[in-house]
Amino acid sequence: MRTNNRRGSALLAVMWLSAALAAIAFSVGLTVRGEIDRASTDIDSLRAYYLARGAVQRAALEVVWSLWNPSQPPIPPYSTQIRYHFESGDALVEFLPESGKLDLNTASPERLNRLLLALNVEPGRAAEIATAIADWRAPSPNGGPFDAYYLLQKPPVQPPRTGFQEIEELLSVRGVTPEIYYGGYIPAATQRLNGEAALVRQPGLADCVTVYGSTGLVDINTASPAVLLAIGVPPPVVGMILQQRRIAPFTLQTFNDFVGATGIGGAPLRVGGNSIVTIRATARLRLLGGRFSDMRRTVAAQIKYLSMKDGGGFHILRWYDRAWSD
Repeated sequence: MRTNNRRGSALLAVMWLSAALAAIAFSVGLTVRGEIDRASTDIDSLRAYYLARGAVQRAALEVVWSLWNPSQPPIPPYSTQIRYHFESGDALVEFLPESGKLDLNTASPERLNRLLLALNVEPGRAAEIATAIADWRAPSPNGGPFDAYYLLQKPPVQPPRTGFQEIEELLSVRGVTPEIYYGGYIPAATQRLNGEAALVRQPGLADCVTVYGSTGLVDINTASPAVLLAIGVPPPVVGMILQQRRIAPFTLQTFNDFVGATGIGGAPLRVGGNSIVTIRATARLRLLGGRFSDMRRTVAAQIKYLSMKDGGGFHILRWYDRAWSD
């Protein structure tokens, strides 16, 4: 009887030990699988990054080649985007000239106020921010109305009163919050996702202003709806502009026809950009079987193109390893 009890105890111990070892093996397997998936994701992210980086560099060069060879340009005139097909994946490249934005140093307080209202900023705060921006850039040897506020900040801030050197200075202007500057996400009025309102991106000031403005005319092909409203384009015409841009970018001919048909000849609009352009690329890897990975990487470069008399090259003013795109 004792022998049977001992055998039963030994069998029970073996069963418990086997269960414990199985649990340990299962846990180790899950950990290893998770690390493999994480490493695979990191590798795909790195590959997508270099794919997007290569697309930006290729597009930057092809813009120069288009200037040197206008009869057969690699990038068609007035293009706002182009898609590259590589062996390892695809990249969508967007061209965002600074002329599609408001010049932060010359835009009137009225235009700045309209821009902020178009970005869904509360009217009282919009008026305060527009006044604060004008105060920040205006020469004033005796100081301004917001100096006491700036001195109480930690650390204290001193308005330069010589104009904005970078748009990031807006984050120090009274009333400007990170949400107003960077934008955010708001529920869509018409789009639904799983029975709930889908979230769409609300642009911020960073998407709409620049310190590289030139003539004051805004590029009709790349200006955001908020910028178009800020310069006085009526809302129905803004909708027509967006509809036309979804079909094809404006050319000089279609632009002149559109202005004549809509009666907005007084609006400060033009076709084309200045010499400073942000080139933004979003890349997706191609998997086995031709499917695309869910992994996306977006990079961007702010580029200043030189005139033909200066050699027709370009300088990279800024590089963004992580950028955002629709």
